[in-house]
Amino acid sequence: MHLYNLTLQHPTASPQAIVGNFSGARQQEIIISHGTRLQLLRPDVQTGKLSTIIATDVFGSIRSLTAFRLTGGTKDYAIVGSDSGRIVILDYDPRTSSFVKIHQETFGKSGARRIVPGQYIATDPKGRAVMIAAVEKSKLVYILNRDPAANLTISSPLEAHRNCSILHHIVGVDVGFENPMFAALEVDYTEADQDSTGEAAANAGKLLTYYELDLGLNHVVRKWSEPTDPKANFLVQVPGGQLASTERFDGPSGVLVCTEDHIIYRNADTPQHRIPIPRRKHPLGDSGRGLIIIAAVMHKMKGAFFFLLQSEEGDLYKITIEHEEEEVKALKIKYFDTVPIASSLCILKSGFLFVASEFGNQQLYQFQKLGDDDDEKEFSSKNYPAFGMAQPSQPLPRAYFRPRPLENLALADEIESLNPILDAKVLNILPNSDTPQIFTLNGRGSRSVLRTLRHGLEVEETVSSDLPGIPNAVWTVKVRGDEVYDSYIILSFVNGTLVLSIGENIEEVQDTGFLSSAPTLAVQQIGDDALLQVHPHGIRHVLADRRVNEWRVPPGKSIVAATTNKRQVVVALSSAELVYFELDLDGQLNEYQDRKAMGSTVLAMSIGEVPEGRQRTPYLAVGCEDQTVRVISLDPDSTLETIKMLDAGINRNQPTTFVNIGLQTGVLLRTVLDPLNGQLTDTRTRFLGTRPVRLIRVQIKSQPAILALSSRTWLNYTHQNLMHFTPLIFDTLDYAWSFSAELCPEGLIGITGNVLRIFQIPKLGTQLKQDALPLSFTPRKFITHPGNTYFYVIESDHRVIGEDAAAKKLQELRSQKKAIDEAVLELSLEQFGHPKAPAGTWGSCIRIVDPIEGKTVRIIHLDNNEAAFSIAVAPFEARGNELHLVVGTAQDTLLAPRSCTSGFLRVYKFTEDGADLELVHKTEIDDVPLALLAFQGRLVAGVGNALRIYDIGKKKMLRKAENKTFGSAIVTLSTQGSRIVVGDMQESVYYAVYKAPENRLLIFADDAQPRWITCSTMVDYTTTAAGDRFGNIFVNRLDVKVSDQVDDDPTGAGILHEKGMFMGAPHKTQLLAHFHVGDLITSIHKVSMVAGGREVLLYTGLHGTIGVLVPLASKEDDHLAWRGYYVPVKAVVDGDLCETFARLPPAKQSAIAGELDRAVGEVLKKLEQLRVTASGF
Repeated sequence: MHLYNLTLQHPTASPQAIVGNFSGARQQEIIISHGTRLQLLRPDVQTGKLSTIIATDVFGSIRSLTAFRLTGGTKDYAIVGSDSGRIVILDYDPRTSSFVKIHQETFGKSGARRIVPGQYIATDPKGRAVMIAAVEKSKLVYILNRDPAANLTISSPLEAHRNCSILHHIVGVDVGFENPMFAALEVDYTEADQDSTGEAAANAGKLLTYYELDLGLNHVVRKWSEPTDPKANFLVQVPGGQLASTERFDGPSGVLVCTEDHIIYRNADTPQHRIPIPRRKHPLGDSGRGLIIIAAVMHKMKGAFFFLLQSEEGDLYKITIEHEEEEVKALKIKYFDTVPIASSLCILKSGFLFVASEFGNQQLYQFQKLGDDDDEKEFSSKNYPAFGMAQPSQPLPRAYFRPRPLENLALADEIESLNPILDAKVLNILPNSDTPQIFTLNGRGSRSVLRTLRHGLEVEETVSSDLPGIPNAVWTVKVRGDEVYDSYIILSFVNGTLVLSIGENIEEVQDTGFLSSAPTLAVQQIGDDALLQVHPHGIRHVLADRRVNEWRVPPGKSIVAATTNKRQVVVALSSAELVYFELDLDGQLNEYQDRKAMGSTVLAMSIGEVPEGRQRTPYLAVGCEDQTVRVISLDPDSTLETIKMLDAGINRNQPTTFVNIGLQTGVLLRTVLDPLNGQLTDTRTRFLGTRPVRLIRVQIKSQPAILALSSRTWLNYTHQNLMHFTPLIFDTLDYAWSFSAELCPEGLIGITGNVLRIFQIPKLGTQLKQDALPLSFTPRKFITHPGNTYFYVIESDHRVIGEDAAAKKLQELRSQKKAIDEAVLELSLEQFGHPKAPAGTWGSCIRIVDPIEGKTVRIIHLDNNEAAFSIAVAPFEARGNELHLVVGTAQDTLLAPRSCTSGFLRVYKFTEDGADLELVHKTEIDDVPLALLAFQGRLVAGVGNALRIYDIGKKKMLRKAENKTFGSAIVTLSTQGSRIVVGDMQESVYYAVYKAPENRLLIFADDAQPRWITCSTMVDYTTTAAGDRFGNIFVNRLDVKVSDQVDDDPTGAGILHEKGMFMGAPHKTQLLAHFHVGDLITSIHKVSMVAGGREVLLYTGLHGTIGVLVPLASKEDDHLAWRGYYVPVKAVVDGDLCETFARLPPAKQSAIAGELDRAVGEVLKKLEQLRVTASGF
């Protein structure tokens, strides 16, 4: 077996984001790390919208990312710490729109290791040095400078190692132009290592340490080290240093140490200031729970600075420091606003705040005000004895605030993110759809959603209006060539033409010079200020002063096809002759004397737009009834001569002209027209739909594009220098054209039956349209019903009070006459989340969803602190194969170590055709049921490490068979026949069989390698594909002989007496394929993505990845280090790497293609063919 891996949707999680002037222009950009991918975003200051400039795969894991600027420079660089054991400095080159590697210095082994630096990066604020550190022991400092040619240079690394120390955070200290300084939060474990009682580990203190880089002596020294709060977790740089011009200090220098419930200002040899972190006062919250800071950003303005810090509940606090020169007078904190929990915060100078959310969509906010003059209570270190440090080991009195909707920020833009995908299904249930949809469970807590993903571009409709009849074509036209917007809409009907003018309203006009009594074949704004109409009996040339020149068709003939551009017109007559006209310099249309006889009726024609600075376009393409496409020369020397068709390669250095050919069968052929000799080369085919293809040239974002109309509408356009071919998610169009008016400057106009529709495409470059349905808690799993289209979703959240328990607690508080802030209870859960409850408390529900309507049908909340973990639809033979819904729940569950007071199997009956559920009974079990599956008219359940078969009884489920010899906990189940494939949490995949005559469940094969399984699926009777927790996907196969032998043994006695191998089952599975995706796989499905296409393995990843593994017919090579992260890559080709071939410079492409003994066009064609036939993307 050989597989080809293709990523359909790249990861959208954003562990880190940085801001800077990466393009060197006077505007700021944002770089987001997506774990294995870098994306550069540019915000539009006027509209507040974010646009993607470039996204690049790095084929490695990005562990840290920071922006950096040399002293006096105007351009920022990105420094990347990864698992490659190297420090990499990237420069964004706006000319080629790519990241360029300036330096790549190796310092350690590859892989994410404890003592190899790369986990943390900190830069000197003045741009002279960078420190890169590991989780343990190792820290390296590199000096960065310029050479005489102003290029960035990097020194050899200087060591700042400290044995037996664990690092929690590092940050550069702002000391102006004195020696660069770095602050580190460290724990020394020397004593804890020697002490077996664990007492020293419990008392191990945290140290705040300053490391100084002595630029004169060229080495790093430990300058200062003092104990700080043992719960400190985060450092924030405070501005400092003197300005050379005024000798005024920028700030007091030093760091803010963020710890549980407090923020402390620290600097060497200066008094400390400590303030409490204000917290929400919620009647249902856990009052004993500490609060920590998880993200921070500092912003400097002229003569001032402030910090925004975010707590783990999403609340933003504004911190200011009152100081005189270098002396701190007070540290102040106040509540600012609440935004989604972020992994990074970035403030842009243009007044925006970018929130790289930990889960869910990324958001861009605009500052409305800075929260200076509101009545929010401010807490200052002045108000506490000794600036809050009178008793450092004792907490300060708690500070509270009241959360409120956004006041200082306003949402400007949102980037959709699939992170995290917790479960997915691939189904085709939407009406009128010929390709399957992907349904995913996304999000966390109250921001969770169920998404429907459809392949195609989203369309925004602005106008839809009925017409008096059914038109067969539509055009828009400008009156003058230099106008910005279109002036007329022309509609052609079977017996006439209607002209509408575009203004405040769209209304009919008569005096345009167009012939309204005949249908129209083509419309063109020609020359500077004239219009042209082609109708079956002639051509009308309407001049600016409304005079009309008309060319009439010879008697007995009519025009059957026409094509035009700004200077040329070609018409085909019913006698299979071509007539060619060209505009002369006086603005007159002149007919070329000879007519070209084609010998076969002309069905379609096309000429390109006139190239910049030219008089004409040299080639005409003609499609005839005899199934040929001919290219005809329009050059003055060889006008209307046919050029033969041969095959040759593409030259990348010249603009390429594509000839697109639509067939009656719904197939599109795309060939390349050679600009020198007019040959047609490099033909590619694609099936578009069931109707004959109609092709229309349109403008998208001022670039030429092609609309292909069949049973679906497809758009072929270029975006970020790559060609895309994507369907529109819209009704079938009969005809379409570009449309530009004030209401819709870059739109399209189309007709569907007798309806005129004006629409635009807002998100170019996307492959999937997303529709979201909000959920209450974190979704865990969902399942479909074989007889209806509803989804049954289970949701559960830890540390959240369920609905019934919350109502009970509030009633108790009210009966005790305690004051309850009702306004806090009414806050939006989506913005503020559920109040945090003590560990072991759960909120959970079962939700019935109608995915076609996109609405929730019914919610059933679970009581008694139960949480749902697994779900199955099972027909029970004992009840006449009636379908029941079984939900596995557990009460008072604790996560680490996993425990519960009791588990339950809840059995529900479907009522109202599946729109409601009725509880039949609930059976108590002894552990958490993590996997359930219907099996031969019964139910098979993974309860802890036991595999059990249950049958339905009158009052509870009856246990029929059990096997307790699995490794740790059963997380996945799949079955064929009497075979059950069991995925174990830590011990990979087991093959088990149920022998009914002896009522035995027996394990007969397992994996030689332990793996932490997250999902699995059976590819066939002997083969299983599974994903593990470390980002690997693998395929295991059982020997067919062993499989047959087990099936032929009626009682299982043979398996029972066989000797186990390697302390496990008697047989081992063989590893067929292995691939490191770099994302935790959450579901795998064996599906066909294209009608009539081959079956593929589609997988989803936690970070929002969606990919496919396509079976290959032949063996090929692959790059190994990153993709073979834990196990060498085996039998899988990395399609993402192959697809970077299209982005290489032409010389590089030719060299690679030469080594393969192929033309560049053939390689590109092969790659496109693989993607299209497998996924349709």
